[in-house]
Amino acid sequence: MTPTIALRLRTVLPLLLAAAALLLAGAGPVSAHAALTGSDPQQGAVVDQAPDRVSLTFSEQVALSDDSVRVLAPDGERVDTGDPANVTGTTYAVPLEKNLADGTYTVSYQVVSADSHPVAGAYTFSVGAPSATTVSVSDQTAGGGAVGFLYGLGRYLSYVGFAVLAGGAAFVLACWQRGAGVRAVQRLVVAGWLTLTAATLALLLLRGAYTRSGTLGDVLDLNLLSDVLQTKTGAALVSRLLLLAAAALFIAVLFGAYARLTDPGDDTDPDDPGDQQHKRDLTFGLAIGGTVVAAGLAASWAMAEHASSGLQPGIAMPVDVVHLLAVAAWLGGLTTLLVALYRAPETPPDATAVRRFSTLAFASVVALVVTGVYQSWRQLGSWSAFTETRYGQLLLVKLALVALLVGVAWISRRWTARLAETPAAAPRKQKVPAGTSGNPKRAAQLARQQAAIEAARQKRLRDADPDRFGLRRSVLAEAGIAVVLLAVTTMLTSTEPGRTEQEAARATAAAQAPADDSGALTLDMAFDTGGTDGKGVVRVELDPARTGANEMHVYVQRPNGRAFDIPEVKVAFTLEAQDIGPLPVVPDHITTGHWSAGGVQLPMAGDWTVAVTVRTSDIDQTTVSKNAQIG
Repeated sequence: MTPTIALRLRTVLPLLLAAAALLLAGAGPVSAHAALTGSDPQQGAVVDQAPDRVSLTFSEQVALSDDSVRVLAPDGERVDTGDPANVTGTTYAVPLEKNLADGTYTVSYQVVSADSHPVAGAYTFSVGAPSATTVSVSDQTAGGGAVGFLYGLGRYLSYVGFAVLAGGAAFVLACWQRGAGVRAVQRLVVAGWLTLTAATLALLLLRGAYTRSGTLGDVLDLNLLSDVLQTKTGAALVSRLLLLAAAALFIAVLFGAYARLTDPGDDTDPDDPGDQQHKRDLTFGLAIGGTVVAAGLAASWAMAEHASSGLQPGIAMPVDVVHLLAVAAWLGGLTTLLVALYRAPETPPDATAVRRFSTLAFASVVALVVTGVYQSWRQLGSWSAFTETRYGQLLLVKLALVALLVGVAWISRRWTARLAETPAAAPRKQKVPAGTSGNPKRAAQLARQQAAIEAARQKRLRDADPDRFGLRRSVLAEAGIAVVLLAVTTMLTSTEPGRTEQEAARATAAAQAPADDSGALTLDMAFDTGGTDGKGVVRVELDPARTGANEMHVYVQRPNGRAFDIPEVKVAFTLEAQDIGPLPVVPDHITTGHWSAGGVQLPMAGDWTVAVTVRTSDIDQTTVSKNAQIG
């Protein structure tokens, strides 16, 4: 490697790594993948009578601990009296002390969403009348601070380690088998294994403090670690460590027995059918075993993050595994090629190896496009989410980087084609120095010197080759873009998907019961009767939502949004402030999942309680309710 190229490599890569670190630092606290869509009492509400519990409704199911929901009096004392529990669907409640005094109360929650990300927040409600409170809710963040930064850095390093480990091994087996004996390649793959192992251990220790907005002092809390091991994410991290033990055995065979078989200077005879069959068998075994281990490592991400929750998880998790394997084969193989070009001047990859990697990279890009299209549809759900959500905006940045990377890769393919057309320099025939025929030791010494001189000459010729120089520069540019691309990918995995963000916004708007321009009212309520096919969402639409006669429509949907019929639906309206009701309404069945009633009379304006009773079988029924301002 020329001094100019070495200087460029030492200068550019640290800058790119620093840029990636800045991207991670700029990510801030992790975005929640579940959102609070409703509460009872509602945020900012002033109620006449003290409630006996506080209920919270999220956009998806969440995991709770004993202190996940806290209710604080104006003086900061806790007034919740039990552990939070699931009431129905995605609604959770915590009981309160009896006969709460008047004043403003603060509800603080800290839960974990279905895709393993922490969700934190707080809001206030008042009993009787608002009052001053000593409780501060401005610092309610999840996954922030030093712990959040270290956790994000650990996630980034784990992706880098996996890409280098899996992609480097794939490059050796599929493209450049002689690379198994190259010390620089060996060090790179082992560094990938060490990075992934260290990052996984760090994530396991940081997980407890990360999900509870803890401090670095909580990292060594054994109680928190025990809790983490019982979660989906903890199981995934432990599984990853076990698979890394198998990966260590794979590396030992790849750079041990296999490297000796592929070393042209070894005792193996390339013309011996037995040696060649042994090499083919070992190559096949390593390929199968390596693929299984790499797929298992990729699955440790798929089973605990975006793919494991939301729409079509049974399809999304295998797709995510394929996506991660394609990323590793492309970016990890690219890194290995870069190291081989710069750090293995004596035995650099030949044109055949580079051409094989070009084919592997193209196949990886095709897999990335196919899986990426599905993932984008699943995570966004609409074209508007590209520009209206943070996830969509980051995805646009990622797509731009991928397009740039493909463009530079196309340039690399052109350099590869030109390199293949350039004949290799023929080695000079070594002459036996005169006067050494009777001195074998002297002859061997001179032969080694001539071999070193010839190797240096070949290296100068390669360095002076403009095609090889161009390939080095383009591969270096690809690696730099890949560093930033992995940083953006890490940010994507910790950002709320666009589909979830938009659905949560719509659910929040519905929960707050806003009226449209015509005065219509829409209420969405999740229900769970506890029986077979007993979960769903009931929607009540009231038009014009004023005193007097109203037209009411009731819709019943499964959790996936499909309409379905149930044996019975009843609605009741109650105005507790005026001791009116309940006023029962039995709507008529119109079509699948749709009931309607006309002339629904509401005599007075006020904060009405709309209660819906749904029965899904002869014995399974439940009543859900929400308050809405009518009139």
